[in-house]
Amino acid sequence: MNFDVTRGGLLVGLAVFGVIVYELRTVLDALGLSLPIVPYMAGVFVLAGIAVWLVVLSGGWRTEPDEAG
Repeated sequence: MNFDVTRGGLLVGLAVFGVIVYELRTVLDALGLSLPIVPYMAGVFVLAGIAVWLVVLSGGWRTEPDEAG
């Protein structure tokens, strides 16, 4: 499976994921289940590392637009 990934798209996706995880933690805190934030932050950084690694394995960043022919 081949797919193009732009740096901006990956960064936006990771930011959205990070916000969703943080808001989930906030909701759980409001329900009385207090959780530390460090494991969530570590998870987001690990996910970012895995995503970049997969992009590098699949051929790297797309730097030039595809030529429609």
